[in-house]
Amino acid sequence: MAHDLLGQGGMIEIALEKFPVRAMLNDGSPCSIRPMEKQDEIAFSEFHSVIPDREQLFIKNRIKDGSLFREWISDSTYGEHLPLTAFVDGRLVATGSLHQRMGGWKRHIGKVYFLTHPEHRGLGLIDVLLEEIIEVARHCGLTKLESEINGERASAIESMAAVGFRELVRLPDYICDMRGLPHDYVLMGMDLVASFENLGAGD
Repeated sequence: MAHDLLGQGGMIEIALEKFPVRAMLNDGSPCSIRPMEKQDEIAFSEFHSVIPDREQLFIKNRIKDGSLFREWISDSTYGEHLPLTAFVDGRLVATGSLHQRMGGWKRHIGKVYFLTHPEHRGLGLIDVLLEEIIEVARHCGLTKLESEINGERASAIESMAAVGFRELVRLPDYICDMRGLPHDYVLMGMDLVASFENLGAGD
C-alpha cells in the first residue's frame, strides 16, 4: 500500500510503502500492522469498548461520537495523523498513532498514543508499533516523541519506559475525567536518535 505524503523533513511515501507488515509477538503469534482504513470503523469502536475508561481519559467522548475516527481517517495522506493498527487473527488488538504539528516551536516533536487490548498485553505490541512509528517519524524529520498519559496508568508508563520513553513531567491532580475526578498528568518523552536500541521489553 503506497501513499504520497509530504511530511516534515521530506517525502515519506517510502516509509509507508512497506505496509502491511508482519511481526511476531512475544508468545509467537503473528501480528499484522498497517495504517487505519475507513473499513476499520466497527473494529475501532469494538476495540475501544473493552479499554478501561481511565485509559481513554483524553479521547473517550470523541470515541463515542465517532469524531476521532472521522478526523483521523479524513487525513488520507497521513500528514498530521498516522494511526497504525495491529491485528491478530483478524482482530484489532492494539493501536499506535503519530501526530505531527505542521509548524511552530514543537514541529520537531511528534505526539504518540498507544492502547492495547486487555487480553493481549505483555506481548510486545507497543514495541512493534513503536518501531514502525519511529521509522516514519524519522522520515518526517522528527527528532523527539512525546506522549500524554493519565498517571494512574502505571503499567502503560512502565511499558513505555521499557521501550525508551522517560517521564518528563508529572503534575498531581492536574486533569479531570468526565465525572470531575482529578488524576495525575504525566508527559513522557523519547529522543529518537538515542532510544531506538531500547526496544524489546514493552507491552
